[in-house]
Amino acid sequence: MSVDSLNKIREYCRQYGFIFPGSEIYDGFANTWDFGPVGVELKNNIKKAWWKRFVQEDMNTYGVDAGILMNPRVWEASGHVDSFSDPKMDCKKCKQRFRADNMIEEHSAGKVAAEGMTNEEMEGYIRDNHIVCPNCGGFDWSEIKQFKLMFETSRGTVEGAKDTVYLRPETCQGEYVNFANVQRTARAKVPFAIAQIGKSFRNEITPGNFLFRTIEFEQMELQKFCHEKDGMTFFDDYKKRAMDFVADLGLDREKLRYHDHDKLAHYAKAACDIQYKFPIGWEELNGIHHRGTWDLSRHSEFSGKKLEYQDPETNEKYTPNVIEYSIGADRLTLAILCEAYNEEKVLEDDTREVMHFNPVIAPYKVAVLPLAKKYHSEKAIEVYHKLSKCFMTTYDESGSIGKRYRRSDAIGTPWCITVDNETINNGTVTVRDRDTMEQITLKIDEVVDYVQKRIDF
Repeated sequence: MSVDSLNKIREYCRQYGFIFPGSEIYDGFANTWDFGPVGVELKNNIKKAWWKRFVQEDMNTYGVDAGILMNPRVWEASGHVDSFSDPKMDCKKCKQRFRADNMIEEHSAGKVAAEGMTNEEMEGYIRDNHIVCPNCGGFDWSEIKQFKLMFETSRGTVEGAKDTVYLRPETCQGEYVNFANVQRTARAKVPFAIAQIGKSFRNEITPGNFLFRTIEFEQMELQKFCHEKDGMTFFDDYKKRAMDFVADLGLDREKLRYHDHDKLAHYAKAACDIQYKFPIGWEELNGIHHRGTWDLSRHSEFSGKKLEYQDPETNEKYTPNVIEYSIGADRLTLAILCEAYNEEKVLEDDTREVMHFNPVIAPYKVAVLPLAKKYHSEKAIEVYHKLSKCFMTTYDESGSIGKRYRRSDAIGTPWCITVDNETINNGTVTVRDRDTMEQITLKIDEVVDYVQKRIDF
């Protein structure tokens, strides 16, 4: 049986050290989450796999790590200062606040694109269709107000002489403003891409559904800079590569689909999401966007610095088009958790909970288990230190061997290495496979090669 609700996976994550509620000892802080010892390894492995696929293995992609705090003019150029807001309305009965556009799209089952509607049009639709409060069922709404999504802070040491700065709501602006720096220092020729992984922050009024929508999140994304004539070719290429990546990590292709945008931003030429069928339904996992020359042109205009490229062969000078590929590390982690979880009947009266992670992203690759603590722990610790030099390894000597197998299954460890008398006498260990539960015997010196071959990505 697979996971059927986000509440179930959330409690499972808390129980086994994947994810904890933020600031839990202070009764929490709504919709903030801390990754525990197991979860941080899972998320880090997902990020490493993405970086390997899209940066390390791509000759024309270069990484950066741009600052979270940027010159406020960056956000004026990007349009965020003037227009980055959500249409919110309050239920006067229960005092809860909701996004008007989301309520309209949910009511119409996606047939009405509310993003292009004015406040008055949204209010009229909600009134005419009698859309009630999702929380209390009341029908007494306030007027729609635009709610700013950027977190503001201030920089300055003198009272009254502080400048407003923003926590970045997206990471991509760091790639745009470093276009010329990367092109120059890497001697990069268009087409090339700039990639980064980093934190973003959005002042969401109605976050929720566990990791799906939070006020603090991590993005993995790249911007491909190309000639206008090649834009759609790269757009289609990244659609396929993005789909292949999440499928290769372990997401079922039957639960993945493309969703092309019906309405585009005025500067965009194409936009497509890849959606995953979460327990809450089909929702966006990542996006691929053909952004034209908008981003570099705007930063050129606001900074006064030309962000152009001159082809060394034709001498043509132009502003490159941008193809953006962006995927949330937290949201992808949630999808992986939902996909991997399973309850399996082992015997007539025995059911195990298991995480069938792709070994590449499994938090721990092996668990070292002494069969009997009194006799085998010293040798088992020796084996642990040998294996932990090569990949993440955990050690467990508490309880019966069967219970320890179950604990390893629960956090998705692909292989359990049991140390017993044979290990002491002839240097062999028993290797148990998580998925098949079958066991083989290997020499200690063979274990590293056995595991390493199975975690290549």
